[in-house]
Amino acid sequence: MSAALVKPVLYSYFRSSCSWRVRIALALKGITYDQVPVNLLKDGGQQLAAEFQVVNPMQQVPALKIDGITLSQSLAIIEYLEETRPNPRLLPQDQKKRAQVRMISDHIVSGIQPLQNLAVLQRVGEKKLEWAQHYITNGFQALERILKNTAGRYCVGDEVSMADLCLVPQVYNAERYKVDLALYPTITRINKTLLELEAFQVSHPTKQPDTPAELRA
Repeated sequence: MSAALVKPVLYSYFRSSCSWRVRIALALKGITYDQVPVNLLKDGGQQLAAEFQVVNPMQQVPALKIDGITLSQSLAIIEYLEETRPNPRLLPQDQKKRAQVRMISDHIVSGIQPLQNLAVLQRVGEKKLEWAQHYITNGFQALERILKNTAGRYCVGDEVSMADLCLVPQVYNAERYKVDLALYPTITRINKTLLELEAFQVSHPTKQPDTPAELRA
């Protein structure tokens, strides 16, 4: 069987915002896939197991086996999906808008999320809530100003883009860490609009195979 005919396999954790970005992309593009849950807390962190290190040497989720290769890093995965399965488009044709999409995506995936991810907060210890709130708040203050200039219905104009795939999981994290979202009306409006879309709903952390019963929607 050719690699293109083998169903993709996503290594994911229900509450991983990085995994959620990829789940949204797969849903938007109508790509069916199998999911292998990797519990980041159980057994000291299943991502640290030797067998998973073969899948992703960085010992992180997500990882996607597709077309005979294994990819990690959410934006690299999304860009590969965009290049090989371009409909619907997640990167605008207009070069300036495409640059804005990548800029907003990077602000979130490089400038906010890594500073409040599980591995960092485990090292911070008792002050992890205060730490997460500080870095999400700093990032959202900048992001709110940027979005006021780029947003239409969504982060950049009126079409769903890669930036939106990054925004929604980060707002979910902000809510988990009790950040006051009333200060960010543009972020809040876009997030609410996106959560009405089916792709964002089916990929939601409350609806995954490994979602604990008490957290299921």
